[in-house]
Amino acid sequence: MKISAAYSTIRHSILNKLAVGLAPNLYYHCVEHTIDVLTQAERMAKIENLTDDEIYRLQLACLYHDSGFLTTYTAHEIAGCDFARKELTRFGVTDTDIRIICGMIMATHIPQTPLTRLEEIICDADLDYLGREDFSLISHNLFRELHARQMIKSEQEWNLVQINFFRQHSYFTDATNKLRGPLKSKHLAMIEATICRD
Repeated sequence: MKISAAYSTIRHSILNKLAVGLAPNLYYHCVEHTIDVLTQAERMAKIENLTDDEIYRLQLACLYHDSGFLTTYTAHEIAGCDFARKELTRFGVTDTDIRIICGMIMATHIPQTPLTRLEEIICDADLDYLGREDFSLISHNLFRELHARQMIKSEQEWNLVQINFFRQHSYFTDATNKLRGPLKSKHLAMIEATICRD
C-alpha cells in the first residue's frame, strides 16, 4: 500500500486536530475511533484489491468521517463534509476526489446507505467493532458518551437500543460478514440474555 507524502501530511494534520479539538466526553467518537476505522478500512482494501487511487480516497474519508464532531454532535456528517472540503482543498485534493470522499462520509450516517463499493467498505469499517472481541469495551464507551449527553438514561435502555440496532444492521461486504458476522450474532444473543434476566 503506497503512502504519499501528501497523505502523510494530511493524516498528521487531521489526527492532531481531532486529538486536540474533540470534546473529552466523546468517549466513543474519539481520535482512537478514527484510527480504528482507518485501520479496518485499510485491511479491507487489501481484500477488495482496491487501486491506489481508491485506497487514497478511502483513507481520507476515514480520517475525516467524524471530523464534524469538532463543531457539532447532530448532523455531524454534513459538518464533516464541509470541514473536509475546506481542509482537503487547501491540501490540493481534487474536486472529484472530494466529492467521492464526501459520499463516503455521508454513507456512514445511521442508518447507513452506501451506494458504492468504497462506501460499503467505510460503513463496515465504521461498525467493525460489532463483531469483535473488544465489543463490550467499545459499546460501553458509546453508552457513556450518550449518557453524558442525556440521550440514554440507563444501561437497560441502552441494551434495548442495541438489540434494535443489531437486528436492523447488516454488514455490506462479504469479507466482513464472514469475519465479523458470527461473533456479532453472539453479542446480540448476550445482550438479549441480559434483558431476559432483568
